[in-house]
Amino acid sequence: MEASQSEISPAFNHPSRFVEIDGARMHYVDEGEGPVILFLHGNPTWSYLWRNILPWLTPHARCIAPDLIGMGRSDKPDIAYRFGDHARYLEAFIEALGLSQITLVGHDWGSALGLDWARRNPAKVQGIALMEAILFPSPWSEFPAEFRLGFRLMRTPGLGWVMLSLMNGFVEQVLPAAVVRDLAQTEMAHYRDPYPTVRSRRPTRQWPLEIPIEGRPEDVHEIVAANNSYLQQTSIPKLLLYAHPGGLVRAPTVAWCRDHLTDLQVRDVGEGIHFLQEDKPHAIGHALRDWYWERVAG
Repeated sequence: MEASQSEISPAFNHPSRFVEIDGARMHYVDEGEGPVILFLHGNPTWSYLWRNILPWLTPHARCIAPDLIGMGRSDKPDIAYRFGDHARYLEAFIEALGLSQITLVGHDWGSALGLDWARRNPAKVQGIALMEAILFPSPWSEFPAEFRLGFRLMRTPGLGWVMLSLMNGFVEQVLPAAVVRDLAQTEMAHYRDPYPTVRSRRPTRQWPLEIPIEGRPEDVHEIVAANNSYLQQTSIPKLLLYAHPGGLVRAPTVAWCRDHLTDLQVRDVGEGIHFLQEDKPHAIGHALRDWYWERVAG
């Protein structure tokens, strides 16, 4: 596949599959054959995020992209949607499909969930690719300046509920603001579709409360710190994709990764903020494919 980087399709042409986990159905895409590449999204996206990237890898591997519980086309059980809930459902999903020898591709919270699983199942991991990843707990002073006020407000009781649950702010404001190009109405409709009601927006409301800032929440702080230690210690192949100006991953983080991680390839995919898959899907797909063949499958 050598598509032009200007050709970003809004269509979701991947057949839907479902598996039942603890009485709730999780939706996923499963295409291709061979070793498994597991694509993990974050907030407020779903497997739709990977639609233009999957075709780069499906000729070479079995590509699986689940929707986290409560997100995308997965069911929305009555749970708290804390990090631990998502981790539990993801682990059960991997077990239900009998997956092993996995290459993880993580974005946003999908990176933290993937690293958490990898840290607890190191023998089942073949490679780790990250983009706009949650790599460190942080103080507010190190949180991206242009997002700092918004996330402080999101974490404010009452006001955060109005912003995210009532106004669907993560989909309506945060998502398009963190993409360089203008998302088409068809694309926005796909991202709005999973969250038509206040109740359905519980996952997108909870995720900002899970970000480990100033040591809180303590359990997620400990998990992300442990993930960071694991990432420094493991010798498996790694790929870091970044854009400029970027969102979570900017020049200092890229430099830290170069200095502290072994068997690491770093690729600049061009202009982007946080949702790189919507700005540079073909640059991401190309880099993932080449790294996978050179460092993992080879």
